[in-house]
Amino acid sequence: MTVLVTGGAGYIGSHTVLALVESGASVVVIDNLSTGFSTALPEGVPLFIGDAADENLVEGVIAAHGITSIIHFAGSVVVPDSMRDPLAYYRNNTMTTRNLLNAAIKGQVKNFIFSSTAAVYGNPEQMPVPEIAPTRPLSPYGSSKLMTEIMLHDVATAHDLNYVVLRYFNVAGADPQARIGLQTAGATHLLKIAVEAATGQRAKIDVFGTDYPTPDGSCIRDFIHVSDLAQAHLAALSYLAQGGESVTLNCGYGRGYSVLETIEAVRRVSGRNFAVQMSPRRPGDIMTMIADTTRINAMLDWTPRYDDLDTIAAHALAWEEKLLQDRLANRQEAVPA
Repeated sequence: MTVLVTGGAGYIGSHTVLALVESGASVVVIDNLSTGFSTALPEGVPLFIGDAADENLVEGVIAAHGITSIIHFAGSVVVPDSMRDPLAYYRNNTMTTRNLLNAAIKGQVKNFIFSSTAAVYGNPEQMPVPEIAPTRPLSPYGSSKLMTEIMLHDVATAHDLNYVVLRYFNVAGADPQARIGLQTAGATHLLKIAVEAATGQRAKIDVFGTDYPTPDGSCIRDFIHVSDLAQAHLAALSYLAQGGESVTLNCGYGRGYSVLETIEAVRRVSGRNFAVQMSPRRPGDIMTMIADTTRINAMLDWTPRYDDLDTIAAHALAWEEKLLQDRLANRQEAVPA
């Protein structure tokens, strides 16, 4: 079995590629490196630098490598950016997947795993939110992912294709051995920003909205460790390989932490204080999002290993400190003797 991973040099993609390689799977990556890094890939993994929307490229890779499964990560993920430039999100997320699916059908790919998001739910009426909850996205980001889910369902109905849609909740942390992690400049992930503040790279961290009807007034999120999420993709592949029917699954831990609690976790594991600025709410932000994990626990052979906020924060911090050390070493090497 050879797996094509689109966006495999990105944050979640690279952790999944690493997990696949460590499991003994054969992996090929397509990534345009707009937010990914070739250095995040294990040695020996073929990388095709290009767009997942390029049908000729994808068809060629499928044929040359005997691709049987696709894990599709490539896309845009920043909610505020999607509010400012919605058409870019419909192009990068929805239209790209349309082209990728067309190439997959032509290449007779049987299994497809799609990187979706809890943002499709909007502000849910029920918490924890189950997969059958109404989908009412509050941002073009969420809408673009929901459109893709609908398209994937229709394509699978018409063709010999099975899929797993994984709706991610808040992905955080880094490889426990600090081999890879989130390194995109200007990343908007809460824990990434917090560890940048803890390591002196940011003067402060903004908390957007402190007047929500939550225990401390800030938004509540269900964080999932990126390495646990990577293992969920392997479990989904195994499920499809064993003849599993198409399904949509939440990927979270089923417990929530507020923005302020998350900041305190970073302060705790780093032993450092840093400035926090209370700011107004942002358009498109969701108040509370916690996964109902009943379905994924029942259907996949998947047991999270890092279901602990302090552990997630500690791994994110260790990765950030490694990045800083690498940058310092590179600057020293660049200084003439």
